Amino acid sequence: MRRSLTVIALTMALLPLPGGGAHASGGGGGGGGAGLNLVPMEEVTVPIIEADRLAGNMRFKLVLEAHDAAAAATATAKMPELRETTVATALEFARLNASGLRAIDAERLDHDLNAALKAADPGVSRVLLVEIAAAHN
Repeated sequence: MRRSLTVIALTMALLPLPGGGAHASGGGGGGGGAGLNLVPMEEVTVPIIEADRLAGNMRFKLVLEAHDAAAAATATAKMPELRETTVATALEFARLNASGLRAIDAERLDHDLNAALKAADPGVSRVLLVEIAAAHN
């Protein structure tokens, strides 16, 4: 009996699970599968200030979708400038629209980031907000 359970456990470990092993397209320099040119940006954290005091912070991750592989390479080379634009936009958003005690308006943040980053680099076709969180101090 013990041997058959071991065989079953080993067999189950080797079977692929639905959704397991999924990988994102685009490997950091653009040129992912299916014609996607994705450029990930490291996590951004900005403070949430309320009534002249630090009330919390907002953290998020972005992936930039470029028009083509050349635009993805340009975005990768311009990442310090794009990150600067992202931080400035997020600081302004947090100042006007964020609170450590309520959910972040991801749709508005997405709109603001898309407008700012498309202006900073015309090769960016859209900004994908892939993770967002806020914390109260």
